[in-house]
Amino acid sequence: MKTVHVGLLGFGTVGAGVARILTESANLLAARTGVALNLKYVADIDLETDRGVPLADGVLIPDAKRVVEDPEVDIILEMIGGEGIAKELMLQAIGNGKAVVTANKALLAKHGAEIFQAADARGVDLAFEASVGGCMPVIKSLRESLVGNRINGMSGILNGTCNYILSRITDEGLSFKAALAQAQEAGFAEADPTLDVEGFDTAHKLAIVTALAYGTTVDFDDIFIEGISSITPLDIDFARQFGYRIKLLAISKNHGDRVEARVHPTMLPEDNLLSTISGSLNAFSISGDAVGDVMLYGHGAGMMPTASAVVGDIVDIARNMQACQPRRVPPLSYQPERIGRLPVVPMEEISTHYYFRFMAKDQPGVLSKISGILGDNRISIQSVNQKGRKSNGAVPVVMMTHEAREADVRQAMRAIEALDVVDGTPMLIRIEETNNAD
Repeated sequence: MKTVHVGLLGFGTVGAGVARILTESANLLAARTGVALNLKYVADIDLETDRGVPLADGVLIPDAKRVVEDPEVDIILEMIGGEGIAKELMLQAIGNGKAVVTANKALLAKHGAEIFQAADARGVDLAFEASVGGCMPVIKSLRESLVGNRINGMSGILNGTCNYILSRITDEGLSFKAALAQAQEAGFAEADPTLDVEGFDTAHKLAIVTALAYGTTVDFDDIFIEGISSITPLDIDFARQFGYRIKLLAISKNHGDRVEARVHPTMLPEDNLLSTISGSLNAFSISGDAVGDVMLYGHGAGMMPTASAVVGDIVDIARNMQACQPRRVPPLSYQPERIGRLPVVPMEEISTHYYFRFMAKDQPGVLSKISGILGDNRISIQSVNQKGRKSNGAVPVVMMTHEAREADVRQAMRAIEALDVVDGTPMLIRIEETNNAD
């Protein structure tokens, strides 16, 4: 039986999960692949902490460069994270002709073009299923299962921390701050949750799937990103009254010559399956011209779900090696020479429906002033709700609009905020009904 030697860089939570599967399920993996997957090295600067995974003597070492330089190592698993040493080691491994598996969405989102070009030039496999959706096979679905489809659009919940927080606000009426504290206590949020709650983690994943779905390079800076820290129980309650739930969504739409790529809190109808996903779970919906709508659902993070996705990539590469067919499936689904550059639609040009909430002084003429500004900016009101208790002398005025252009909405919001009858910053939440491009 052929032996495939694996070198693991990073022995943190996910790395330990990968090591556990490779050691505890070695016989199962050999039965399924026809090769022996040998975990030859685990490199980490911490050699003392017990990860609960028994390793043979000499496997755990502090020198990652030794792993990527060892000619016997066939596959490098980059589980370090970040954009510094992880990128350096990954490119070094590729240069040495080794296949690479990574879960590093930030690195691929920001430096993917360079890394994929290096893998193309060297003719090695580069796999990254665990970078998007944890155990959900988002990458494999786009790259293989749906390869015969023109992807019209995608949307999904790709951050369990945000979904957990919004679920707690929805179900228990907690403030954002209280829900975040609960998420941190439960281990779903980091001590510094900025990457999650401000939408950057979701945007990293969106950049990757947008490139895969449409065969385009994506400049991460072109993605519109807005987090959930301003969402209040009041807005969630109003959303419920209108028949909606609020989720942090990654949204991508294919317009043929351009694509949308945006991350923001979104109101979804209660009968949309994505609106029913609660707690720390993730879900991702893909709309193809042949299959219609497909939704994947599961744990988007965590030690063993993510490790499962990593091991799936290892097995794919080992099978390629067994068949002497590296890069049987292109990493980005498209042949490298067929990957182009579709521009991302600027957020100001997006048209959708909107929810507005203004804290207005309880006096005559307020509604007409607000409505006048909206009308002057070509924004048509669908419904109005003025119910609610006073807060510091102001009452909430809530409006739902017909489809409007983002640039017009922003101009109207600035003018309304400047009114002396409106307190504070108006709340704006976008509304989505479907994945499909117009």
